[in-house]
Amino acid sequence: MKVSRFIAKTSREALRQVKEALGPDAVVLSNRAVEGGVEIMAMRSEEIAPLTQPPEAPASSPAGGGATAPLGAKPSGAEELMRRLTAEIQTLRGIVEDQLAGLAWSGVVQQDPVKAAALREMLAAGFSPSLSKLLLERLPKNYSREQAIAWMRAALAHNLAVLADEVEVLDRGGVYALMGPTGVGKTTTTAKLAARFVVRHGAQKLGLVTTDGYRIGGHDQLKLYGQILGVQVYTARDGESLARVLDYLQHKHLILIDTVGMSQRDRLVAEQVAMLRGCGAEVRRLLLLNATCHGDTLEDVYLAYRDGGLAGCVLTKLDEAIAAGAALDVAIRHKLKVFYVSSGQRVPEDLHLPNAETLVRRAFSGIAVRSPHAPGETELAALMSLDAARRARAEVAYG
Repeated sequence: MKVSRFIAKTSREALRQVKEALGPDAVVLSNRAVEGGVEIMAMRSEEIAPLTQPPEAPASSPAGGGATAPLGAKPSGAEELMRRLTAEIQTLRGIVEDQLAGLAWSGVVQQDPVKAAALREMLAAGFSPSLSKLLLERLPKNYSREQAIAWMRAALAHNLAVLADEVEVLDRGGVYALMGPTGVGKTTTTAKLAARFVVRHGAQKLGLVTTDGYRIGGHDQLKLYGQILGVQVYTARDGESLARVLDYLQHKHLILIDTVGMSQRDRLVAEQVAMLRGCGAEVRRLLLLNATCHGDTLEDVYLAYRDGGLAGCVLTKLDEAIAAGAALDVAIRHKLKVFYVSSGQRVPEDLHLPNAETLVRRAFSGIAVRSPHAPGETELAALMSLDAARRARAEVAYG
């Protein structure tokens, strides 16, 4: 087993030497800063392979009887040693890869203050390191700080799909189900949409359905809104009753379904999605995203409700959000069209059609310079290094 040593001024140059000398599949064993640059210890992948495989069992016993190791026998000392060595090499490789990612981003932060400034604004606004890094890689060269930040904002707005006109919902009609965790504002948003439709087309063309027969007062809240609008509210407790209700209301131009609020980690979420998909009607599902939530929470919500495809999303509690970038981030990365934005409790005044440029500008306008959650220069490399190991690739185009 031959271990090679490489020294260069930067980690990128050292890695280039490793690839040229040992091939693209070379295994990095260690990486550390030394006088004059960076030292990397590496070896060829084919030399690692024998160490990561257990020794072959003999074809037969010395006596020639063809006996093999008894079932359930404990591994030999050599096998155990090889297994431990394999695990340690894999762990070491992961550590080195994370360290190299950190070194690379340290170089970006130190050598390119324009990219560092743009990255700092993105993270402070709530956007994920994944999306931030993807845009930074496409940032044109030789931009000033102001030009870079303006380009980043324009790229975000370009990739944020929004509902251009209410014709798609109020005039086209159909069946819409509003879904999301508890407290996200489903019932209030349903009432706001219902009120907008009644003003435009009249109460006789609207159908209201709730599957919220479990929460205390859940049905009563929507029923009260229905009385104000002059629309009867129907309750469906399972897939069979929902199919009957939708069949009864099939002559309505627009049907809105207010679903049960539950944690995105509740097993019943999958049953709720299956109920809407199997009710015999084409139900377009809108996912409500709470703009005040952390990005990881919103990502978890999306993953829980995405089965079968979502028609789009509604951003709620925008008036309470300091940095709403996390909600925009989820919409951009998963190509979720934003149908509406909600910024208060008033019905129907506080429901608005979205504007991509306005939403992006608003996300950055709430940044607090001295906030403990806004990353400084020293934290940028660490954040990007941590994200490298769990980054989910997004496809973002800017044209």
